[in-house]
Amino acid sequence: MQRDSINFEQGKISSLFYKLLIPTLLGSLSISAMTAIDGIFIGHGVGSMGVAAVNITVPIFQLFAGVGLMIGVGCSVVASIQLSRKKKRVAQLNVSQALIFTTLFALFTCIAVLIYPTETVRMLGASDSLTPQVIGYLKWLMPSFIFQMWSFIGLFIIRLDGSPRIAMWCNIIPALLNGILDWVMIFPLRLGLEGAAIATSISISIGGLMTISYLFWKAKTMRLVWPKFSIKSIRLSLRNIGYQCRIGFSSLLGEMTLAILVFIGNWVFMYYLGDDGVGAFGIACYYTPFFFMVGNAIAQSAQPIISYNFGISCWTRIVETRRLLLLFSALSGTFVTIIFLLYPKELVALFVDSNSVAGLIAIDGIPYFSLGVVCFILNVALVGYYQSLERVRFATLYVLLRGLFFLVPCFILLPRLIGVLGIWLAMPISEILTLMAVFIVHLLKGKHTNMSRNIIH
Repeated sequence: MQRDSINFEQGKISSLFYKLLIPTLLGSLSISAMTAIDGIFIGHGVGSMGVAAVNITVPIFQLFAGVGLMIGVGCSVVASIQLSRKKKRVAQLNVSQALIFTTLFALFTCIAVLIYPTETVRMLGASDSLTPQVIGYLKWLMPSFIFQMWSFIGLFIIRLDGSPRIAMWCNIIPALLNGILDWVMIFPLRLGLEGAAIATSISISIGGLMTISYLFWKAKTMRLVWPKFSIKSIRLSLRNIGYQCRIGFSSLLGEMTLAILVFIGNWVFMYYLGDDGVGAFGIACYYTPFFFMVGNAIAQSAQPIISYNFGISCWTRIVETRRLLLLFSALSGTFVTIIFLLYPKELVALFVDSNSVAGLIAIDGIPYFSLGVVCFILNVALVGYYQSLERVRFATLYVLLRGLFFLVPCFILLPRLIGVLGIWLAMPISEILTLMAVFIVHLLKGKHTNMSRNIIH
């Protein structure tokens, strides 16, 4: 499969990986930067309560991101395998069905939230003082999630189509636009939190339109096709979507892990430290997508290589790709941790006055929070690895360990044992325990499998 000099079957693994990783990582980080830029302008233009209000909405972001990544990973894995077996039309059809499904999902969810805004934000944990700001933010932001779903799925397919640089620019251009619009809306126009929502909504919509335009008119292999809408075709489409969801389900759970992290963290910080505690935790949550995006970019870069070679049973190339995935995850996680340990005050000052109550809480806590970054990135990348091999059971198990079995008890028990420090350590300890579980299962599996199964497990 030769597209723009990307040959997944015969190309040198390290060259393929770097060619995919660099633009994917830059594009992913630009999306995280768009979130961080929002926080910086909101923190300085609106204040720590604005940061807290936006942090209340994070679970909604994670829901859409989770569904988008679930379908994106699923259809990308399926399309990669189908292309390796020379079934181009089947690959195109799976992608087209995925985009139609996610568009309908986003449309109905947005309508529901806009009809019941107060109930939604109170359910998310907004206090009486934060509720009006959260509602004002959401009402302008929700429609853009339809376009965001196009980006989540389309970027997987653009990379599979052999155009990782185009995928990168579909991320970078909206991020740059968001920074400009944020400044205009918050400062010269003085539109406050609603202005930030308008800026973000416009930027996300531009990115979605860029992505869908490529798939309709510029794609070389993965151009969209219109599926049939007969009863039989709809039934087959639902079956395909179900299989894609099954493969990518752990991605949805992974995003829900972030949502659980934010949701429970908000409640716990509100209980122990009030609105200022939520504002401090909100600063940490602005950085968390960076951690996730690094791990996810590494996994997405490895995914088409692994899935394509899985389709033709080329195990040695899968092993070599896995080594690179683990190496870059560990190195990038170590680098990020060092930055957070050395410069917590400077990182907090980007968002709020470092001498404010929320700022001081964040400066004290973020170094402890950053101790889990290495394991966080490794766990995200490993989940992507198992997804690429259609090993749904293992991917799902590891995400459940991160998001429910370890994280929730840590959030509940650690503050009772060691106070506020325990809230900051909940994520690091849960990620460390998850990675230990992955390592133990790998050792146990290695003792009872043959060569090919040992490669996979």
